[in-house]
Amino acid sequence: MAAGGGTKAIFTAFLANLGIAIAKFIGFLVTGSASMLAEAVHSGADTGNQALLILGNKRAQKTASIEHPFGYGRERYFWAFVVALVLFSLGSLFAIWEGIDKIRHPHEIESLGWALGILAFAICLEAYAFRTAVVESNKVRGSHSWPRFIRRARIPELPVVLLEDLGAMIGLVLAFIAIVTAEVTDNARWDGVGTLAIGILLGLIAIVLAIEMKSLLIGEGALPEELDAITAAISDADQVDHLIHLRTNYLGPEELLVGAKVAFRRGMSTSELADAIDATETAIRAQVPIARIIYLEPDLYEEDHVGITEAADHSDADDHH
Repeated sequence: MAAGGGTKAIFTAFLANLGIAIAKFIGFLVTGSASMLAEAVHSGADTGNQALLILGNKRAQKTASIEHPFGYGRERYFWAFVVALVLFSLGSLFAIWEGIDKIRHPHEIESLGWALGILAFAICLEAYAFRTAVVESNKVRGSHSWPRFIRRARIPELPVVLLEDLGAMIGLVLAFIAIVTAEVTDNARWDGVGTLAIGILLGLIAIVLAIEMKSLLIGEGALPEELDAITAAISDADQVDHLIHLRTNYLGPEELLVGAKVAFRRGMSTSELADAIDATETAIRAQVPIARIIYLEPDLYEEDHVGITEAADHSDADDHH
């Protein structure tokens, strides 16, 4: 459901942004509005960003190789990080530069009706794309707030599309207000002010996305509830005495690596130990299906040795990266 929802949100955003970009470029050619140009470049960049997310999804499906034995799942994190860079460079920096230029050298807006009509059309399309992203995100968000969901999400596409669409919605409103204000006050500098505000907004969103995607690229562990489920599955296994050590890492949005050092009951034969390990792995996957790669190392538990589990190390892992 998570993967399907992310794909649906991406394609919806791609089609919406493509239509919006075309309309805004036409609007810029007709009106000469700097805000419209900034919005057109923004929508063009967003369209390219959705294409990059689609590319990441496709490349992540490649079969594991000798060079990449754990597969290519993190391709999705990489391309989402590239999206943040594109949003910052093509979206934010261009809009800031254009806004400053138009404040210094204002240009009268022509064909106000065209400009407002195109912006209204773009707001409708963007609202539909944003609604789709919200609906698909709600399927996996649970009871968490939106900021907490963005920080916890291991599926990169949903936070990216959500923030992009939110930024686009606010940017369109800013452009609308700037153009109307410029017309009412007969001061074209307001158009430049709106463009500058759009650039700053896009820059803030790009920074948030870059920080989150960087954390995923470096490697994040299981969420607290997943850690609890894995810990319980190991500790409650029939032949397990103690869970000594546990580490997890997301190899991709739908693939979790689990490594644990486990004290099994003493006196078992090699065959019995192998069966106990297999049974424990089965119990883990029953609780956390995305735990596809599991390594369990049998060891002896010493009473005077304080075992450290990942659950203890990262009890507040979802509060920060």
